[in-house]
Amino acid sequence: MDLGLTGKVAIVVAASKGLGKGCALALAREGARVTICARTEADLAAAEADIRGATGADVLAIPADLTSPTDIHAVVEATAERFGGIDILVNNSGGPRIGQFASLTDEDWRHAFEVVTLNFVRFVRDVVPYMRAKHWGRIVGIQSSSVKQPVANIDLSNGTRPGIAGLMKALMPDLAADGITINLVLPGSFRTARISPGIEEDAPASPELQERLRSLGARIPVGRLGEPIELGDLVAFLASERAAYITGAAYQIDGGVIVSNL
Repeated sequence: MDLGLTGKVAIVVAASKGLGKGCALALAREGARVTICARTEADLAAAEADIRGATGADVLAIPADLTSPTDIHAVVEATAERFGGIDILVNNSGGPRIGQFASLTDEDWRHAFEVVTLNFVRFVRDVVPYMRAKHWGRIVGIQSSSVKQPVANIDLSNGTRPGIAGLMKALMPDLAADGITINLVLPGSFRTARISPGIEEDAPASPELQERLRSLGARIPVGRLGEPIELGDLVAFLASERAAYITGAAYQIDGGVIVSNL
């Protein structure tokens, strides 16, 4: 299937590793020109080299603190200057601190709001004018299965991420009038360092880590953790010409863990 992404310009946020990198790789495979951003320059440079080497795509890597409005604006402006516009935003973030409600401070909640909510708000606000100018755009927010069903021991996510779904629904009608779709993707447990510390991408797992992965996978109906590229492929479809009639939706990708009917 031709997704119609050749030559499109995408920004993928928090893309040096894990789910963000999987999204950037999937878009690059489909012919998109991709900007990736993250805080750690060494990891970002390695991801840039990996994606370019695997796909031959034009990749721009920009170090950025995703809690800084100045850095976010700089990522958007540099992308538009390099590629002549912006067609796709894949908004992503590192998860806020793990922990239960009683252990969380006011500062933890402030930081979670910066990382989850303001990160999304600032990127969307900055990219939408470029999309309106073309009467075409795709916004995909990577959130969490906690939008639909609370997850144990991540109460910062449980308390902040559902609000993004409400904002997405509120923005959708106005954006749709200009040919811009906005959707969320809700990952469950994936083979990333957040769920399984010690994982190195594209490297064999130690026997101890393999056992941990098997134990985690046994709790999931499909019997395993997800791979970042599997989420990336879903994002690439939602960012494509083929998904023009899909907007205001939240897609869980969790191996069957969420039990809700909706």
